[in-house]
Amino acid sequence: MSLVEVEIATSAPGVALVRINDPDRRNALTPPMIDELVAAFDGLEADAAVGAVVVTGAPPAFCAGADLSHLGATPSGGGMRGIYEGFLRVGRSPLPTIAAVNGAAVGAGMNLALCCDIRVAARRARFDTRFLQLGLHPGGGHTWMMHRVTGPQTTLATVLFGEVLDGAEAERAGLVWRCVDDDALIDTAVGMAARAASAPPSLARRVKATISTMAEVATHEEAVDVELEAQLWSMAQPEFAERLAAMRDRITAR
Repeated sequence: MSLVEVEIATSAPGVALVRINDPDRRNALTPPMIDELVAAFDGLEADAAVGAVVVTGAPPAFCAGADLSHLGATPSGGGMRGIYEGFLRVGRSPLPTIAAVNGAAVGAGMNLALCCDIRVAARRARFDTRFLQLGLHPGGGHTWMMHRVTGPQTTLATVLFGEVLDGAEAERAGLVWRCVDDDALIDTAVGMAARAASAPPSLARRVKATISTMAEVATHEEAVDVELEAQLWSMAQPEFAERLAAMRDRITAR
């Protein structure tokens, strides 16, 4: 059995659906699963036909966190970083990514969702940091990602005070972009991903990189300069000329 299933969405040919698939363990991250996840993203990024990725879990969970049993009594920094690689590889991807959170996202499972560009949640989703309840300090950049996405109060409420958020509560807290009915989750996520995948691949990657860069930009003037360079680059690409010509043809035909 493959621990990571990859398929191209039939309704959106440019969208890949990556499903972590170990439901008996509630999709807990193990070294073999991490290896398959890394290989899956290596392959998707090398495929010019793939323009966006939706990450989800085999029901009933999204990802129940990391399986720490293989680390032994005295875990090392290297061992922990090996676990982190499962979600950090997703976070490094230049492809637009959406986490379709279909059930429990616990600990490192929350990190996997946070490493995606945006999150869409089913109503049955559960976001549970659970680190402190296990006597464990958060890891993998969890508090940094939570603070950046939701702000200090939600980070403190979930990490320090143990609040568990369902899909609707996560939407209100800004942790997810949208909460939808359980049976609409994948279609919603794929539909959103399809819009990103419909853009020229190099342009979508450049826009994602620009948005990430903006976290380090201090002024509007500097932001204008950053975007100007990227915009001029995009205008020199053949896809821009093709789409501009097509738009002119549509206007002329009216």
